[in-house]
Amino acid sequence: MKMPEYDKMDAVGLAEIVRKGEVSPEELLEAAAERIASRNPALNAVVYDMTSRARARVKDLPQGPLRGVPFLVKDLKLKIAGTPTSNSTKLDVHRNATQSSVIAERYEAAGLQILGKTNTPEFGIMGITESELRGPCRNPWDTGHTPGGSSGGSAAAVAARMVPAAHSGDGGGSIRIPASCTGLFGLKPTRGRVTMAPFMGEAWSGFVQEHVVTRSVRDSAALLDAVDAPTPGEPYAAPAKAGPWLEEVGRDPGKLRVAFTRDTLFAGDTHPDCVAAVDRAVALLTELGHDVVEAKPEFPRAELVRAYFLCVASGVAWFVEQTAKTAGKKPRSSDFEPATWLLALIGWKTSAAELIGAEVAVHRASRDVAAFFGDHDVFVTSTLARPPARIGELALQPNERRQMSVLKMLPLKALLDVALDKMGEGKLAWTPNTQLFNQTGQPAMSVPLHWNSAGLPIGVQIAGRFGGEAALFRLAAQLEGAAPWADRAPAL
Repeated sequence: MKMPEYDKMDAVGLAEIVRKGEVSPEELLEAAAERIASRNPALNAVVYDMTSRARARVKDLPQGPLRGVPFLVKDLKLKIAGTPTSNSTKLDVHRNATQSSVIAERYEAAGLQILGKTNTPEFGIMGITESELRGPCRNPWDTGHTPGGSSGGSAAAVAARMVPAAHSGDGGGSIRIPASCTGLFGLKPTRGRVTMAPFMGEAWSGFVQEHVVTRSVRDSAALLDAVDAPTPGEPYAAPAKAGPWLEEVGRDPGKLRVAFTRDTLFAGDTHPDCVAAVDRAVALLTELGHDVVEAKPEFPRAELVRAYFLCVASGVAWFVEQTAKTAGKKPRSSDFEPATWLLALIGWKTSAAELIGAEVAVHRASRDVAAFFGDHDVFVTSTLARPPARIGELALQPNERRQMSVLKMLPLKALLDVALDKMGEGKLAWTPNTQLFNQTGQPAMSVPLHWNSAGLPIGVQIAGRFGGEAALFRLAAQLEGAAPWADRAPAL
């Protein structure tokens, strides 16, 4: 292996040795390319190779703070001119973008070397990464298990030390879920912190935020510093930061008022492994001197679950229409996966008044949750309610496919409403704790503090106040120092 020390270094550390002249960007590029070539076949994490493009650019990298650091981007929404963004749907797989996303331009302006794009579920709608187009992405801790979704490919690649950090996105937990499954740090920023310009202002009624998965807290802070400036015309505005996020890492968080629950937020119950992760976090936070109490915010659970799926379904319907339109076609079920088509059908049958009603319910509940954070600085739950699922365990079962076939032929509003309610009952049992903070727009992070007896990572979610990333970075760094996780790696 080229540069054996590469596997143990984070992005900030690699950028520092480039600045010192101890290693060249070319050497880092080749070290990363070698690891992608050797480790990716077992994981199916990287689905589009951009190494040739990176080699052509390496001599002219900008003098940014992360110059020379290898990086991967999620193959969903983010665009890089001259390359396809497939969204894991077959109509987009060969269509090259003519313009780059602002966030991609900012990554490259910071000096990052983008070597490829990572595996996702179709349109990012699943908490697993097992699309029909790309096939399953596998967890490097145990390849029989999922790395989660929708940023499963990014998380698997970072956990396998192909790159120190990778772009991700989170509309219902898609940064935090894969971070939990793969033993990484994953922060979903405050709504409006990271731009979606120029192609979009928001996605899924403002639920989606973009950032990264990393092995270190400081990498997450440094990468947020690289991209978090707003652009003109943003539909949302996050509170301005007091200074660079990277400077928050290592600062004393003070004595925080910490609330926690072992219960789930949206559905089902909590597996003993996930309870153990919460208990370990609570014990550690208490040892660190924080004021820890058992408490959770009050909100209309059933109403918010239904509102979540109505907003997502409406967004998926729009994405399906736009994808087909760009391909010069009318939307057809044969061009999309059954789960995508079902959500699109629900979206098309959702009236404008229903969508507004769902958004009003979310906004009303967000005020109640914000009031809870008036009394508590942070709120702790397990990130997931179950350990990482086995490959195929959460895929559509034959009876579900039969039911969807009926709905294709008889897309009646009453039947679709029943399907919508069943989503809330069953599909969130594994991932019930993340969606609330997509709805409220608050920052929330998954911290890798626990591994179960099978050696699988179990993340702990910590949410903060709207605009409160500074407190989360400070606390995460304190936890990282007290219970280091970076040297814990899967067998490679």
